[in-house]
Amino acid sequence: MKANPGTLRAPATPSFLLLTAVIAMFEGYDLSVYGTTVPSLLATPSWSLSAGEAGDIGSLTALGMLIGAGVAGATGRRIGPRRVMLSGLTFFSLCMLAAGLAGGPSTFATSRFLAGVGLGVVLPMLTAVVAEMSPAGRRARNIGVVMAAQCSGALGAPLLGAWLLPDVSFRVLYFVGATALITVVPWALLRLPDSPLHLLRTGRPEEATRVAARFGLPEPQLPDEAPRDRLLGLAPLLSRGLALTTVLFWLMTFCGLLLSFGFSTWLPTIMQRGGFSTGSALTLTSLSWIGAGIGLVPGGLLADRLGPRRVVAGVFLAGGVGLLVISRGPADWLLYVSLLVSGLGLLGVQAIVNAFLVDRMPPELRTSAVGWALSVGRLGAITGPSLGGRILDSGLDLKWNFYIYAGVGALGALAAACVPRRRASHPETRPQAPPAVVLHPDSAT
Repeated sequence: MKANPGTLRAPATPSFLLLTAVIAMFEGYDLSVYGTTVPSLLATPSWSLSAGEAGDIGSLTALGMLIGAGVAGATGRRIGPRRVMLSGLTFFSLCMLAAGLAGGPSTFATSRFLAGVGLGVVLPMLTAVVAEMSPAGRRARNIGVVMAAQCSGALGAPLLGAWLLPDVSFRVLYFVGATALITVVPWALLRLPDSPLHLLRTGRPEEATRVAARFGLPEPQLPDEAPRDRLLGLAPLLSRGLALTTVLFWLMTFCGLLLSFGFSTWLPTIMQRGGFSTGSALTLTSLSWIGAGIGLVPGGLLADRLGPRRVVAGVFLAGGVGLLVISRGPADWLLYVSLLVSGLGLLGVQAIVNAFLVDRMPPELRTSAVGWALSVGRLGAITGPSLGGRILDSGLDLKWNFYIYAGVGALGALAAACVPRRRASHPETRPQAPPAVVLHPDSAT
């Protein structure tokens, strides 16, 4: 079929990865900016925040992300991952602006909650878009590249904070995050294509064929019969053949998000209370994001070659071991190495869990599986910041933060090891022919 180049403005794969990486950078920046500004918020006399209250605000953001992930899972297939993702990106950019303008803790907390809703929409849709636009042999690698960009964005917040804080108002850091509205959103509107699956489902088969060919994907096909849309896409995930796998991924995501949100929220404050200056604490925090960013790309490659199960379990364990080493107050060089290792195991592990999830699930269930896993897993994101704040307010030794988070890492590793092996009937395990991406038109996401 001859393509009409004027009817489609789909980018080549490198351009697509660059665009999705920039989206992930802004998403990562927002994930770390709150933890970066917590010491400044606690030091603002007119706000009079306790550590527990600051932790609750971090949990409100995660609660918003839970709602947003549920919205993404319920609407992504119907509206299309691209449109849902860009709506979430626009919304959380506006909420970042509102956080920078907040006059008090109540307004600030509300803006952070609403920003969480937007972020909760963006992450599962971004993962689904990258997965759907990547050939099977490069899927984990591409997700790793994009999530490494998320870590580089997250690294930007503590580095910017170390440079500006406490001399400049914390509000500036939120204004920086709001610039996505005038930079990446217009770019994505012009250059980000709909996936072949969504194009086919919405009656544009010729365009779906051209996009699939451009990205080296198998031509999408519709099945003869479609399952009923039940429970917003949850029913097939809890069917007899997938129920255990689904629950174990929910547990892994709970652990991964608890570690990511708890660690990123409180590490700067813990380091500061441990005797480091604001600038030094934020600089040390940056090491953990560097470790996550550097480790995700080879982690994705290893997942493609060795299988994601081993990599996910090993990364969870590495993060826990790194925390136990940090708790012992090691020499400076060992502290730096431990922060790098912990960064991958605590801040980067969820990206590899997501790659494991899309690898293990049938193609027609990937979007709903990611959306529901991140939605249920947000309970961990809600728990992490509040848990860390309560430990700090309790008067317990700072080491207990590290001990508890290390235990969560061990639980995540156990869940990964227990995931059943993929059945031989999975379409992407058949070596004799390239698999067709099958879409059930009535299956919910």
